[in-house]
Amino acid sequence: MRIDVLTLFPGMFSGPLDESIVRRARTAGRLELRVHNLRDWAVDRHRTVDDRPFGGGPGMLLKPEPLFAAVEQLRGERTRVILLSPAGRPFDQATARALAEQESLLLVCGSYEGVDERAREQLMDEELSIGDYVLTNGALPAMVIIDAVTRLLPGVLGDDESARDESFSQGWLEYPHYTRPAEFRGMKVPEVLLSGHHAEIARWRRAQARARTAARRPDLLPGAADSPPSGANDE
Repeated sequence: MRIDVLTLFPGMFSGPLDESIVRRARTAGRLELRVHNLRDWAVDRHRTVDDRPFGGGPGMLLKPEPLFAAVEQLRGERTRVILLSPAGRPFDQATARALAEQESLLLVCGSYEGVDERAREQLMDEELSIGDYVLTNGALPAMVIIDAVTRLLPGVLGDDESARDESFSQGWLEYPHYTRPAEFRGMKVPEVLLSGHHAEIARWRRAQARARTAARRPDLLPGAADSPPSGANDE
């Protein structure tokens, strides 16, 4: 897979994407990652990429000229162009799986008050957000998406089963894990995990995953969308 990133702050990507799973994927040739500075497509000597919004208001917007020039140069026939923005739909594990099946991604990092609407409408295939909060720019969301997608690429993890058993992969949170020693400071590992009975272990894990999800993220359970929120009333 190839991932291109278009940002005003390419230096932010040095370090986080040079370690751990992402580095392993890049070294193995599973991921080709390139980070580009939007200012390289600016048309004036000051490398201007932003301007005040028409109609007034605070902040600045990314101008259409450098955005169109950059995306049109970097986008291939099979590239999916994604804008990172608080206004995008929520990024989740299902979206990560879908993106991992793409041949090429171009992640456009929003900055300031956002981008000129013409760029959003004409250039972007999708708009994603990593949460209901505002960050300084789209660099951190881009890193989150790169990490989540990369670990789903075939052969990147030591065991591809790992990605299938993780939280959210089955729609629930993951069950509890234990390792040696079997007893530590009076706390014992559940007997079922020591039994060697694989069917019983699988049942225990399913029950634990559901109980943990119900306690911590009941919104993930089937029918949660049809249930009234906690504290709701009929007034």
